[in-house]
Amino acid sequence: MDILDISAYNQQKAWEIIETTRIISQWESIGATVHIVGSLKTGLMMKNRDIDMHIYTDKISIAESFKVMYRLTEALSLKEIQYKNLIETEEEYIEWHALYEDKENNIWKFDMIHIHKGSKYDGVVEKVTDAITQKLTPKIRETILRIKAEIPEEVSIAGIEIYHAVFTGGVRNYKELEYWRHTNPLINSLDWTP
Repeated sequence: MDILDISAYNQQKAWEIIETTRIISQWESIGATVHIVGSLKTGLMMKNRDIDMHIYTDKISIAESFKVMYRLTEALSLKEIQYKNLIETEEEYIEWHALYEDKENNIWKFDMIHIHKGSKYDGVVEKVTDAITQKLTPKIRETILRIKAEIPEEVSIAGIEIYHAVFTGGVRNYKELEYWRHTNPLINSLDWTP
């Protein structure tokens, strides 16, 4: 399969997983609004099987957030869960990261950010995601997917750093990306849009 086929396949699988796990409806059961963000939303998913979600509620209840995760743990084949409480910071959210094993024994990572509606970062990532999507051309999409495919398995680079390098720096391959990251670090990813 070429990179476009791999990307399309992984995106299709991600949407199927969202549907079969009923993960969105679990969050909606506590009155949350769920937004898919990141590479799945932009169509730039490659070999990293990450499903990024921003989950908004009028107030953040630790108990309600744990209730959803408890139900997901009972219903799904979750292999690992990480929790981070940032409610008392300017971010005003709870981070959940869960590893899920699908029927083909592939591991998917759910990144679920439970955010206080109306807080400082409400909608920020969604705006960046929409801006990336609007400025994608077939050539830029292929360049980003190729770079993602070239990144060695042991190296972890956030997608937003790749998008920054391609849109802002004209980076065209992994070697150029490494140089760009050292000479033009993305200090605050929430301040950048293409």
